[in-house]
Amino acid sequence: MKTHKVNRVRPFSAFIDACVKEPYSFARLLKDIIAGITVGIIAIPLAMALAIGSGVPPQYGLYTAAIAGIVIAVSGGSRYSVSGPTAAFVVILYPVSQQFGLSGLLIATLMSGVILVVMGLARFGKLIEYIPVSVTLGFTSGIAITIATMQIKDFFGLEMAHVPETYIDKIIALGSALPTIHLGDTLIGLTTLFVLIYWPKLNLRLPGHLPALIAGTAVMGIVNMFGHEVATIGSQFSYLLPDGSTGQGIPPILPQFVLPWNLPSTGASLELNWSTVSALLPAAFSMAMLGAIESLLCAVVLDGMTGKKHHSNGELLGQGVGNIVAPFFGGITATAAIARSAANVRAGATSPVSAIVHSLLVLLTLLVLAPFLSYLPLAAMSALLLIVAWNMSEARKVIDLIRHAPKDDIIVLVLCLSLTVLFDMVIAITIGIVLASLLFMRRIANMTKITESPYTDDDKQLLVVRVNGPLFFAAAERIFNELRERSKGYKTVIMQWDAVPVLDAGGLHAFQHFVTDVKHDTHVIVCDIPFQPLKTLARARVTPIEGELNFYPSLQKALDDLELIQ
Repeated sequence: MKTHKVNRVRPFSAFIDACVKEPYSFARLLKDIIAGITVGIIAIPLAMALAIGSGVPPQYGLYTAAIAGIVIAVSGGSRYSVSGPTAAFVVILYPVSQQFGLSGLLIATLMSGVILVVMGLARFGKLIEYIPVSVTLGFTSGIAITIATMQIKDFFGLEMAHVPETYIDKIIALGSALPTIHLGDTLIGLTTLFVLIYWPKLNLRLPGHLPALIAGTAVMGIVNMFGHEVATIGSQFSYLLPDGSTGQGIPPILPQFVLPWNLPSTGASLELNWSTVSALLPAAFSMAMLGAIESLLCAVVLDGMTGKKHHSNGELLGQGVGNIVAPFFGGITATAAIARSAANVRAGATSPVSAIVHSLLVLLTLLVLAPFLSYLPLAAMSALLLIVAWNMSEARKVIDLIRHAPKDDIIVLVLCLSLTVLFDMVIAITIGIVLASLLFMRRIANMTKITESPYTDDDKQLLVVRVNGPLFFAAAERIFNELRERSKGYKTVIMQWDAVPVLDAGGLHAFQHFVTDVKHDTHVIVCDIPFQPLKTLARARVTPIEGELNFYPSLQKALDDLELIQ
């Protein structure tokens, strides 16, 4: 009954637990407001940078942080999580936006939300525990490498008419474009990167994102004074207002309700039919899987920081609802962001209200600061994503795993990292989990052994062995083949199964095959059988056979009966 309560679906659980079941005072509200403003300062530039990295105008990142941030905070299962666009999605969203446009990306986001809701209702929240660390480190590090590579063009101001899709071709194209490096963009990027790296050493409460962007923009002003133009949000992006007028940069209006497949900014509406849904389904599934993994990993990290417990199925449900609602307001795929959520906790947040405040600050920024955001240089935004990529790579953990972990885990990590960079995240996760499972089974199978007991008596032609480890399909055949060789010349073989926790169908088949093979020469006795193997034998209706197979509750009872017979 207790397990059922822990694993049940609880919509709005985080908000109800933190703000309804617990007294919500003015002091807590003040803490949440301060934390929300702190996280909002971090989220605003990141949301724009991540939208640009995903191949869409920056305002759609702000719409995501605003709409999905509120919806997920209210309906999710982790009280400290802050949701919005994250770096992990860039490698999935960019190809979709290039192939299907913004409308296609929003439809895929909507589909991923439906998948997440189904996962939550199906109680898949605990499945995150079955993904090995080597797999998660491998694909997150691979995503970090891909994101960092994608920033090289804007960071150095390279002139590239087209950026290839495959990683190898992308590296070749970037190398060919290096002679077009723009000194002004490079100087802005380096200045922003320098401030981002060294700002934390000042031990100030203000996050470094805003000072870094200010410094980069100041350098842009100096560069412009010498007649060198650099790429900015205003120069690279434009928008179309409902009245038909156009503007540069970010529109100073709140998110508008619109059908995702009928966005006017795409030029032509995307026809919503089964063909479109089928084409977008693989990407939607990738978004849902990554969203589930990242949001639940974030919740686990926050649990460790705060001592509170999240509701995994409720969190999946909340993430799903957020990704269903956000596309109708121009929001792209969202999930819980570990860096922003951790900053939320460190800033003193006490409930999901802080995430709501962060989203309201984003909406206020759209209304008040949109014209100023258009002056931000793209090189500075690229520097932001380079830092995000570095933090996401968790290089220290990767190095530590390579230095100390078993070879099997190292193989899985390197394979997942390589497949993520060269091919696709879903391929990497799938192959990584399958390989990790196979290697784990091999490791467990090698632990299953048989040892000869001191009760073995060659004069009485009695062999007594103890089986230690699970008798499952990967180990049983080897164990009974070994026992078949050892039992030659003995009239009686006693197997002690007290250390056999599991007997599966493969183990049962191998056992029955062994009994059949030796029945003419050897009498097989099994004793000390634990509950699960005993249940498996009973379900298979394995019964004693006079002179061939017998079962005893203990080794001593088996030995005593043999003495009486002899």
